[in-house]
Amino acid sequence: MSEIRITGEIRTDFDLEVSGLPAERWGEAVFRVGEHEIVLEVSAEENTIVAIMVDEDAVWKGTLEGLKMLLRGEIKGR
Repeated sequence: MSEIRITGEIRTDFDLEVSGLPAERWGEAVFRVGEHEIVLEVSAEENTIVAIMVDEDAVWKGTLEGLKMLLRGEIKGR
């Protein structure tokens, strides 16, 4: 059996919680809002890689440190 390197958890306002979802290399959360799809993907590589996608045309992908810098306004997205 492969090593568990990632665990996932999803919570909603309906008091629904799913936790302890195991993964070896990557995990993905997908939310659909109307016709839109919002995806958050996390990969456990040498450096943690994060991808955020909205539909097919809006994507940001980089390291966890890069995401932190983006959210703090230290760098601009593409």
